[in-house]
Amino acid sequence: MKIIENKTFDEERALYGSQELMVRNCVFDGPADGESALKESDDIVADHCRFHLRYPLWHNRGLQITDSEMNEHCRAPIWYSEHVRIRNTKIHGIKALRECADVTIQNCEIRSPEFGWSVRGIRMEDTSAVSEYFMLRSENITFRNVTFEGKYSFQYIRNATFEHCTFHTKDAFWHGQNITVKDSIVNGEYLAWYSDGLTLIRCQIVGTQPLCYCKNLTLQDCEMIDTDLCFEKSEVMANILSSVISVKNPTKGTICAAQIGEIILDQPNTEVTITTCGEK
Repeated sequence: MKIIENKTFDEERALYGSQELMVRNCVFDGPADGESALKESDDIVADHCRFHLRYPLWHNRGLQITDSEMNEHCRAPIWYSEHVRIRNTKIHGIKALRECADVTIQNCEIRSPEFGWSVRGIRMEDTSAVSEYFMLRSENITFRNVTFEGKYSFQYIRNATFEHCTFHTKDAFWHGQNITVKDSIVNGEYLAWYSDGLTLIRCQIVGTQPLCYCKNLTLQDCEMIDTDLCFEKSEVMANILSSVISVKNPTKGTICAAQIGEIILDQPNTEVTITTCGEK
């Protein structure tokens, strides 16, 4: 593998089409303001690098990034790439990851609006993220120990598992399919409307009007805090260990909660059993 160290690149397509290259302690910045530094490259390793220019890593196959930084000027840094590994890196450019496949992100800091659109196969661990429309239309997702803050997350995703995560978000999981969330906190309004196949296990759910218009919805040993008007027009099987402010017009299934403040059933064709089982 060829190694380039301690260099600064600012020209257009500075290392375009590189093969089996390590760039170490390099900076992609400067007055020439060139784009697409490593576009169409294969088997690239970037270690302790700073990316401050646009579109540096498009159409890469085999990409490893460690202990590096993409600042706010590094717009859309990684698109149309596959076999991507990112570790101990600050990812701060807008639209940082899109239309990629087979991605692993570990111990990173993400500050990127519209991050992770249409990604096919992503594993994220021990990472914090701030974004809007996070992971839109992505599939085959595995998150563990991820904290997230921002609106409109995980919409239209498919085939996802989240464990030991904390999400402060709004309108999360809308239209999502085949999603499992375990041992996590989901805090935000209007959770998971129109989802199909969402399972929440030992989770804490916080916020108004969650889980409406859902199909194949399951809650196992969950807590619900400040949740009112829950489950409207949803097919649900729920075992809730806490009290619920109100339940409104679920269409089918069974709901058992420690306490339910109000049950609103004013629509026809409801096939649901709602019971209380006392505080646990």
